[in-house]
Amino acid sequence: MNYDSIRPTSAKGTVRTLSQQEELPLLRDHLLRLDRTSRHDRFHGFIDDSFIRRYAERCANDGTVIIAYFEDGVVRGAAELHPPEQSPDAQPEIAFSVERSARRKGVGSTLFRKLIAEAHAKGYSNLRITTGAQNDAMRALATKFGAQLTFRHGESTGSIDLTEQHQAEPAPTAAVVTPAEAAQAIVDMNRAYWRMVMQMSGWGRAA
Repeated sequence: MNYDSIRPTSAKGTVRTLSQQEELPLLRDHLLRLDRTSRHDRFHGFIDDSFIRRYAERCANDGTVIIAYFEDGVVRGAAELHPPEQSPDAQPEIAFSVERSARRKGVGSTLFRKLIAEAHAKGYSNLRITTGAQNDAMRALATKFGAQLTFRHGESTGSIDLTEQHQAEPAPTAAVVTPAEAAQAIVDMNRAYWRMVMQMSGWGRAA
């Protein structure tokens, strides 16, 4: 599914779904541009360039949908929807990343909405997200979009019921978190990638 170009609130760029041919180079280059702190938050630890290249290649070939935020033709933010086949319990998982220069512009919320629309189009009924138990901003953002969160082993795991998104979709005047909090939070929604880090680094067996 390809979206028409959509301009996020207060941002000068556009948002659209990448084609399969675009995914590898554009996602790879975006992730490589993340600063050290953002990369650490994104992958629960600093990951070197070679891992990111392998990771982007895998995303381009396993059915992952990439919804990208562009500024001047360059991807500065991405929402990733991983297919249920990649999860041991057959739930699609999501993750986000936004470069520092594109934060505080409402990009994260825009990507979140478009990702939910893509999941609806694919017929998914639930999405999984995971964040650290101490990440109040992330938990607030997830709750804003309808996630029901539980705590276990230092993590806050949530499932978004897509059948109720017409009720969960927030009105512009009812924001729970500020743009700055949302931007800081989105880099932590990456449980799918922590599992992938373990697999690709040899720390655990493949799921």
